[in-house]
Amino acid sequence: MTDDFGRIVGINGNMITIELDGAVFQNEVAYAHLDNKRLKSEVIRIRGRYADLQIFESPTGLKVGDKVELSGKLLTVELGPGLLTQIYDGLQNPLPKLAEQGGFFLKPGIYLKALPRDIKWAFTPMVKVGDTVRAGDTLGTVPEGIFSHHIMVPFSFEGKYRVKQITKPGDYNVDTVVAQIKDHSGSVKKITMLQEWPVKIPIQCFRKRLKPGEPLLTKIRILDTFFPVAKGGTFCVPGPFGAGKTVLQQLISRNADVDVVIIAACGERAGEVVETLREFPLLTDPRTGKNLMERTVIICNTSSMPVAAREASVYTAVTIAEYYRQMGLHALLLADSTSRWAQALREMSGRLEEIPGDEAFPAYLESVTAKFYERGGMVRLNNNAVGSVTIGGTVSPAGGNFDEPVTQATLKVVGAFYGLSKERSDARRYPAINPLDSWSKYSSIVPLESLQLARKILRDGNDINQMMKVVGEEGTSVGDFVVYLKSEYIDAAYMQQNAFNDIDGATPEERQKYVFGKIVIILRTEMAFKTKAEARTFFQTITQVTKDWNRAPMDSDEFRECEARLDKLVEGVKKRA
Repeated sequence: MTDDFGRIVGINGNMITIELDGAVFQNEVAYAHLDNKRLKSEVIRIRGRYADLQIFESPTGLKVGDKVELSGKLLTVELGPGLLTQIYDGLQNPLPKLAEQGGFFLKPGIYLKALPRDIKWAFTPMVKVGDTVRAGDTLGTVPEGIFSHHIMVPFSFEGKYRVKQITKPGDYNVDTVVAQIKDHSGSVKKITMLQEWPVKIPIQCFRKRLKPGEPLLTKIRILDTFFPVAKGGTFCVPGPFGAGKTVLQQLISRNADVDVVIIAACGERAGEVVETLREFPLLTDPRTGKNLMERTVIICNTSSMPVAAREASVYTAVTIAEYYRQMGLHALLLADSTSRWAQALREMSGRLEEIPGDEAFPAYLESVTAKFYERGGMVRLNNNAVGSVTIGGTVSPAGGNFDEPVTQATLKVVGAFYGLSKERSDARRYPAINPLDSWSKYSSIVPLESLQLARKILRDGNDINQMMKVVGEEGTSVGDFVVYLKSEYIDAAYMQQNAFNDIDGATPEERQKYVFGKIVIILRTEMAFKTKAEARTFFQTITQVTKDWNRAPMDSDEFRECEARLDKLVEGVKKRA
C-alpha cells in the first residue's frame, strides 16, 4: 500500500470519481473505505486531479467524502502450485473458502489469498549455484496432480541473473524462499514458489511465437473433420439461447487434447454455472482415468455477481492459462459468455459518458476483443519447449442475430467460427452447429479433396431442400433427390453425435479418418433407384446401420459386422455400366 489517498466526489452506480493530490496511474488498484470494509476498485480514467474508478463490489453505502486508498499496484493474480482444482471468483478469491468465511451469500470487502499457504510441496531443484537464468527459466519443480509444476524466475525480472543459492530438495509451502539470484550489479533477489502478475499484461517470456498448425482434437466429429481448431488457435461459438453453447463447451473441455482447462463463467446464469460446478468434480478424465478437476481451474463470475468483476474474470483466466503455457503445457481457455463481458464494457462506457458505437457498445470494442484473443497462441520457450493457449469464447447474440457488434468484432479475430442454429437445436440435431454458416482457417485431419466433396454435397442438398419446399418432392428429379438424401446422411450419420454414449460421444482421430473415408466412398458412389421411395428407404437403412457402427467399439466383431453390412447395402444399389 502507498500513503496516497483520495476523496470520493461523485458516485454513478459502480463507478466512483475521486479527487486526489498524489500520483495515480491507469489500472491502479484502489480500496474505497466503507465502515470497517475496504471495497476493491480499479482506476479506469484519469482527468487531471480527478480519477474514475470501477468498483468490483456493490457500492451500496458509499457516499461523497469517503476515503479511497491507492495501492500503487496493478490488478494481479497469484501464480504458483495449487491453482489446479480451484474454483475462483473473477478477482481470484477461492469461492469455497469465501463461503466458509462469509456464508453462501457473498459479503463485500472480503479478499482471501488465492493459493493455500498450509500445503507443503515437494520441491526438487533444477539448477545449481552459478547457473545463469532469466525471467521464465525453471529453478525447480514440484508435483501438482499429474503434472510437474515449474517454479520459474518471476516474469517481471529483466536481464540475466546468476544463481546465488538454491534450496535443497524438501517439502515447503509457497511462501518459502527456494532460491536467491544476483544481477550484474550485485543486487540479490529472493524467489519463492509464488509470484504475482498483472492480469491485463500478456506474459511474454518466450523465444518466439509459432504459427498454430497442430490440430487440437476434441473427439467431436463435426469439429475435428469439418471445422478444426489448432493448438494455440482461437474460435468462437455464437448462438441463440438454448442452442447448446454451454454443453458444447463442456464436451470440448472433457475430451480436448490439452493438458490444462480453464473455464471462465463470465456473466453466465447462475444455474448453468452451478451445473458445471456439480458435474465436473464427478467426471472422469478420459486421458488419465482420474478426476477431471485435477487439471481444471474454474473462474466463476455469474450474472448475479458485480458487473465490473466480469471484465476481470476473463483476464484472470487468460493469465492463468499463459502461466501453464510457460511450463511447456497446452492450455485451453473457454470463456462463457463474452457477450456478458462486452455488456459490462458497455455499461462502464456509458457511465464514463464516452461516444457510443453500434448498439451503444464502446467504440473500442473491436480492439479490446482483439487484444483478448491475441493472448492465445503457440510459443517456443527459452528452453525450446513448446506451449500453447487455445481460446474459445461463446457469444450470446440477442435473437441469434450474428450481425450484432459483439459477434462481428469476434469474427474478425478468431480462426474458427461455430455458428449454432436454433433450427438444428429444435430438430435435436446435436451438436447444433450449422455446417453451412460455420468455417475454419485451420487444417482438417482428413484429406482436403474429401472434405470439399462432403461440403459440396451439404450445400447442394440444402439448395434442393429449399427448392422442394416450393415445388414439392414430386417436382424434384430422382437424381437431385438422391443428392439431398446424401446430404441428410452425412448430417445424421457423421455430424450428429450422442454424448450419452461413451463410444459415439468421443471419436478418436484414427476412427474419424476411417469412418469418414468410408462415408466419402458412399458419397462418390453413383446409385440407381427407380423411385424416390426406394431411395428414401435405402438411405434410412444405411443411416441406422452407420449409427449402430458409430456405437460399436473399433476392432470389435460388431464394428466389422456393421461395416460389412454397409458395404453390402451400397453394392446392391450401385449403378451398373
